[in-house]
Amino acid sequence: METQVLARKLCIFAPMIKNLIFDMGGVVFSLGYEQAIRRFEEIGLSDARRLLDPCVQTGLFGDLEGGLISCEDFRRELSSLVGKELSWQECAYAWKGYILDVPQRNLDKLLELRSRGYRTVLLSNTNPFITAWAHSPEFSLTASDREPGRPMDDYFDHLYFSCDLKMMKPGEAIFRHVLDAEGFLPEETLFIDDGERNVATAARLGIHTLCPQGNSDWTGPIEDYLK
Repeated sequence: METQVLARKLCIFAPMIKNLIFDMGGVVFSLGYEQAIRRFEEIGLSDARRLLDPCVQTGLFGDLEGGLISCEDFRRELSSLVGKELSWQECAYAWKGYILDVPQRNLDKLLELRSRGYRTVLLSNTNPFITAWAHSPEFSLTASDREPGRPMDDYFDHLYFSCDLKMMKPGEAIFRHVLDAEGFLPEETLFIDDGERNVATAARLGIHTLCPQGNSDWTGPIEDYLK
């Protein structure tokens, strides 16, 4: 009997999840690493597989996603690397190879969660070529011709991108920035990311975490967690 009473008290006083922080690639949209490799090879980067990572970029590519260089700096340096002049459009075409699909179920769930009162924000390591797509109506049209097109901004309360913040996951600083900027309490916040290192950092800060397999359907598991 005492154990049952204690359990009920713990349920009563346990903090409720009020805030949701989502990763982008592999969660909101399906990642197409092999497609990205092919596209970078198409524009002349023969060793794309060695230089690109499925999740966290380094070198020239990491400098762009970390906000250390501009799109123009990247275009110029990549042009030098491949031995020919590349356009902004060619660089964007290659980077957007990472975008395989934006499942409708994800968009529907994001809108539903917001309608239920959850504050939802995005936290992603990414670059200006991808953020330009995210802020455009093309976001919700990818691979499906859904009408009308809506930008990612319509599905979240706020978008946090590494290239704008000049900080990257899995560093603690970018998580602390989001918590402070939003006024989130860690114990009232759930972080959804397919990267184990990112999830581990969030957990160290006291944030609840959900780590679905990349490109998997997380809409059921998140409901199980929120219950």
